[in-house]
Parts: sequence; structure tokens; C-alpha cells
Amino acid sequence: MSKEKKTRSKRAPTFAEAIIPIIAMLLILTIGKGVMGYNTEPLLIMVACVAAIIAFRVGCTWDELMDEICQKIAKGMPAILILITVGAMVGTWMSSGTTPMMIYYGVQIVNPRFLLVTAFLITAVVSVVTGTSWGSVATMGVALMGIAGALGVSLPATAGAVIAGSYFGDKMSPLSDTTNLAPMAAGSTLYEHIGHMFYTTIPATIVSLIVYAVVGMNADVTASTNSETVTTLMTQLSEMYSWNILIILPVVLVLAGSLLQWPTIPVMLGSCILAGIEGIFIQGVSLKDVLNATVNGFSVTMINRPGFDAANAAESVTKLLNRGGMMSIMTTTLLVLCAFCFAGIMSRAGCLEVVLNKILSVAKSTGSLILATVVSCITMALCTGNSYLSILIPGEMFKDAYRERGLAAKNLSRTLEDAGTVFVPLVPWSAAGAYMAATTGVETLDYLPWAVLCYTGFVFAIIWGYTGFGITKLSDEEKKNASVSAH
Repeated sequence: MSKEKKTRSKRAPTFAEAIIPIIAMLLILTIGKGVMGYNTEPLLIMVACVAAIIAFRVGCTWDELMDEICQKIAKGMPAILILITVGAMVGTWMSSGTTPMMIYYGVQIVNPRFLLVTAFLITAVVSVVTGTSWGSVATMGVALMGIAGALGVSLPATAGAVIAGSYFGDKMSPLSDTTNLAPMAAGSTLYEHIGHMFYTTIPATIVSLIVYAVVGMNADVTASTNSETVTTLMTQLSEMYSWNILIILPVVLVLAGSLLQWPTIPVMLGSCILAGIEGIFIQGVSLKDVLNATVNGFSVTMINRPGFDAANAAESVTKLLNRGGMMSIMTTTLLVLCAFCFAGIMSRAGCLEVVLNKILSVAKSTGSLILATVVSCITMALCTGNSYLSILIPGEMFKDAYRERGLAAKNLSRTLEDAGTVFVPLVPWSAAGAYMAATTGVETLDYLPWAVLCYTGFVFAIIWGYTGFGITKLSDEEKKNASVSAH
């Protein structure tokens, strides 16, 4: 029986068969999650079942589907491990006073009217320097979310600004993996790719900053800035923690590790250990509580400083500080695993390749070709939830088309980043979307409208494609060389 299964004849799915799981995904998730508010995980399993029916129709076996799913999970495991480590890091940073200190001084320094602009700019700079959006959100992003909570600034808006700023750096930094991957997939070079991205990224950044400035200036923050809640928060933070310049070292370690391109997980674990040590020796937290904060998250009851009674802690304080721990990431991990089931089945059945080929066949002009690339990247992001696949697969599919139409490869690499890299954190079932939601404490669909850069970039890419602005053509010599290399 096993041998017979392995030799079953296979065929490529028809376009109708290939599109059915994608339509089912959009309908089930939009109605189930967006309208009815159901849990995402069982909805993804339902979508995976639809994809499996198509896979069986075209000749795939159960063993083949399982193998593909396992491969997807194996490739995604580093991201899952990073996610779990971030949970531990958030818990230990609370016990050491690292995040509370950034909140304490940030509340006094940051003007709440410009918090959204500040959040975007700070995370953008950190991401450019370090090359990681995840690290930027996990460090400065967490602190900015705390400051927003203390000042009464909208948390979804702050999360959107933090994520948008972080992905500005992720797509523009030469240290970023996706920034290196996009030109590799498209056939351009790193620095011409980065230079070409200014055409879409700068306008998207200007739009983002205008939105954040207008919203901030019109927000009623006077009452919240001088409120009793903020006064209570500041007082109780001072009672709970001993402020010391040394407790900022866990942040410095993460940023330095990102800048020097050290392995992510060891750096984060080192930051957890350093924060735990500081929690014990500077804040007086017991070893048992530090370990508990690592796994189950921090609680204000772990603080035993004279003059502070955890039983009298204000709700705003406990809501702000009681978080983190590896267990807090388990729900997110389950979401990612369910998404991998769908992605693996779609990949093995060949549905994605059929859909992309169909899109390519109807793209006739430069504008329609770029539009097709954007649609393909977004479709790949929705189907796989993976930024790498959203770059690599459309890159391979469209590379020859751009060359045949006399377009420089950097046009393709730029579009891959505009619609691939920065769109993925807007997908709730993607690893990036799940990570951002877990780290900021804001649901993906809640921060989505505020992550302005993440969807205006590809809008400008489409506009420039149809107008010809910012589109680089191949020279005659480059066309000749491209033709020779193609043959």
C-alpha cells in the first residue's frame, strides 16, 4: 500500500483548483475572524483541509503532505525559538527594572503629542543600525508601548508607528536579511537596491509622519499627562525599583549583538541572564521569582522592596508590568504551526505556482507587471505568512519578465520589499504578525491601519509603475548582456 501511494500519478492543478484554497482562506478568515471574532487557529485548519482536498485531487499523498508541512515547520523553527526567547526576555527585563526604567524616564522626556512620530523615528533608527525589526520592537518598541500606556496615548496607534518604523529599517538596512535577499532573488546588487528603494520608501515615510503628527496634535492628552494615574504610576515605579544605569545593559547587549551580527538566540539568552542577575542583586528579586518570570511572566508580587506593598499596587501598574514569559508565546506558536500546515499543503500541491503563472500571463505593461508583482507578493504573504517566501518565489517567477521587458532588476527587488517584507507583519497568522501582536500586546488587525508605511510603500510602487517615475530601464549594453546570460 505504501509503495502504491508513492507512485501515484500527479498532475498540476487547474487554475480553478489552485484558486479555491485562496478564496476559501480569504472568506473563512475574513468572516470567521474579522466578522465573527472566532479563534484564528481552527479557521486555518479548516482552510488547510480545503487545500488538502485539492492536493489529493491532483495526486498528492498524505505522507507527501506531512513531509512538506514538517519541512515548513523545520524552516520556521528558528523564528519560533526567537519568539519564545523574546517572551523570556520581556519577563526578565521587568524583574531587572530595565523596561520600567525606560518607561519611567520616557514618560518625563517624551511629549505625548509627538509620541507617534517619536516612536516611528526611534524604531526606524534602531532598525537601520541593527538590521532587525524584531529586535527593534522587542527593545525600544516595548518601552514605547509602556510610555504610551502611561500617557494615555492610543496603544494600537503606537504599535502601528513602532512596527512601521521598525520595518523602515528592516527594508533599508544593509544588515537586514530581507534587504540582502531581495536583490539576490531579483538579480540586482545590494546598494543599488537600497538606493532605488528611496523612490517608494521616502514618500511612504512622509505620509506616515504626517498622519502621526496630525493625529498626535489633535489628540486630547493634557488630562492624561497630568492625571492621577500617571502620578501614581511614577510614584509606584520609584517605590518598586532601584534606578541604576547598569540595568540598561540588557538592552545594550541586544542592540550590540544585532549590530555585530552575533547569533540572535544566544544574544537574547545572554540578555535574559544578565537581566536576571541584575534583578537578583539590584532589585532584590529572588532566584525562584526570576526563573518564574522567565517561564510564566513577571508579576509585581515578585518585588519585595521596603515601602512597597504589592497588594496596594494600582491597576495601571499591574496591567503595565505583569507580562512576558515563555508561556505567553505558546498561543502565538500554535498559530504559526497552523499556518505552516496550510502553507505546506499549498506548496506541495503546486497551487501557488499555478496562480503566479496566471497572474504573469495577464501583465502586459510596466505598470501591470509591477501590479502583478505586488499582488503576487501579497498573495504569497497571505498564503504562507513568510517574508522570505514572499520575496523568493515572486522574485524567481518575475525575474525573466522584467529582463525581457527591458526593466532593471532593481525595479523588481524594490517591489519585492515594498509588497513582501513590509506587508507580512499585517498578516495575523504570519510569524511576523503573531510576533508583533505578542510583543506589543495589540492585535494585528487593531494596529494594521496605523502601520502606514507597511501599505503605502507598495501603493507608490504601483503609481510609479504606471507613470514611469522612478523606473530604471536597461541600457542597450545591459540588454545585450542579459540576453547572452539568459541563453
